[in-house]
Amino acid sequence: MTRLSTYFLPTEREAPADAEAISHKLMVRAGLIRQIGAGLWSWLPAGWRVHENVVQIVREEMNAIGGQEMLMPVLHPAEPWRKTGRYEIDEVFKLKDRRGADMVLAMTHEEIVTGHVAAAVKSYRDLPLILYHFQVKERDEPRPRAGVLRTREFIMKDAYTFDRDREGLDRAYDRHVVAYDRICDRCGIEWYRVESDVGMMGGIGAHEYMAPCAAGENDVALAPGYAANLEVASADAQPVALPAPLDRPEQVPTPGMTTIDAVARELGLPDGALLKAFPVVLVASGELRVVIVRGDHRVNELKLGLALKQAFRPARPEEFEQRLGPAGYIGPVGDHGIPVLLDAGVAVGAGAQYVTGANKPDAHLRGVEPGRDFQFETVDARTVVAGDTVGGKTVRIEPAIEIGNIFKLGLRYSEPLGARYLDESGQSQPIWMGSYGFGPARATAAAVEQYADEHGISWPRSIAPFDVEIVAIGAEGSDERAFADELYGQLAGAGLEVLYDDRDAGPGEKFADAELLGCPLRVTIGRRTLGAGEIEVQVRRGREARSAPVSGAAEAIAALLRDLP
Repeated sequence: MTRLSTYFLPTEREAPADAEAISHKLMVRAGLIRQIGAGLWSWLPAGWRVHENVVQIVREEMNAIGGQEMLMPVLHPAEPWRKTGRYEIDEVFKLKDRRGADMVLAMTHEEIVTGHVAAAVKSYRDLPLILYHFQVKERDEPRPRAGVLRTREFIMKDAYTFDRDREGLDRAYDRHVVAYDRICDRCGIEWYRVESDVGMMGGIGAHEYMAPCAAGENDVALAPGYAANLEVASADAQPVALPAPLDRPEQVPTPGMTTIDAVARELGLPDGALLKAFPVVLVASGELRVVIVRGDHRVNELKLGLALKQAFRPARPEEFEQRLGPAGYIGPVGDHGIPVLLDAGVAVGAGAQYVTGANKPDAHLRGVEPGRDFQFETVDARTVVAGDTVGGKTVRIEPAIEIGNIFKLGLRYSEPLGARYLDESGQSQPIWMGSYGFGPARATAAAVEQYADEHGISWPRSIAPFDVEIVAIGAEGSDERAFADELYGQLAGAGLEVLYDDRDAGPGEKFADAELLGCPLRVTIGRRTLGAGEIEVQVRRGREARSAPVSGAAEAIAALLRDLP
């Protein structure tokens, strides 16, 4: 019997002083987690029950698509990470053993699982494979925050698929989409599957699973039929009122006006009628490029990197002033010889004219028409904003928690690590890979964020630490306690997980703790209601009051629980 009088559930009346996210505040107050250092958290018994309920849902859905569970170590030799080029990633924890050998504390396991497959798989008959595990991950996170949402150590489910070709990878990816959709549904959380960047994982395509909530560290661009991480989202820009066209650019004095806002005010134009220049240097060659976006937009450096297909950095003034003029006054017009990249959000065509820098101090040009007054290459290099459109549908931006991600790795790891197989004709071929992560801690926090109220947590039934909490109002040896003991046994016998608050505490304290913990049902057994032949049942979500007859109470409670979300 799980009695609260002996259960380790150290609730708190006040949230941590540094807590901002709802999940951070409530998971500490409810006695689910405790911090031991920056980004380092212990899961206490009730919190661990929730975490493992999520783990079990993930396990069942992974097994349903043919996944084989295994376990790989957290501590890795550095050499495989060097082969894939990931050893130098700043977030990777690095150390040396007593013999001086370089080691890594893993943040993910592509290198190790690929090594196992490379050593064992010889023939096309050995493929496809889905391997997965739940394991601690270590990440030297520069800014731990929000409780268990951004930590330095966490448990993740990571799965890896191995296929003969791109078509096989696509099928494996689609199976994981189905599994992840079901996982999120079964966890009882709201979610989006959004397009995303491959990031440090590398590869040829990726999606993220996002749970919308105010504490989210990612922004998602959403429109009917469209969802993408704001880092990679694309949309049609909102139109902007442009000035009357001129036959040729005309210089206007703008002394000391180095910002879009100052020039727009001086000329009586909206910010979007100006163009701003962003000079960059290509890292490999040292060449300059000038990126042009509307004055009311901002450059998205991730998308710009994808458009350039190479690394770049912002140019320093001394690198562009001689050819373009002083910072604050540079523009695309002139014989500077620097290629111009024009963002797709800038309207082009006859009469579409803007104000730009004049490439000289204290001056701008108005009446500048892309294509007529300067040549350009079109790129998608801006951050989408709310009010843009996709297929005519308006985009909105929402914060969200990333709870899972799926990647088409392609040959990113199999080639450097030598994972190959012999095809039907005996020819050696590289193995095509996918990688699929899911964070039980993040899913747990997302559920708290989405359903909490002013009284505490309100768990989805599928992941709650307990199905029912019994609150007995009565002294040891009373009829109320005797009935509570009996009801506990009946509910447990029906397969329910039950927490029994048998503490020597007042009703107010017991009710407050029960609402803070947030089990789907609270059953209150007191002298008055018991004498009336019924017991009080509260549905936690919405704090809806119900009642159940004393006779057949266990069956009535179990039936009520089955209908809850």
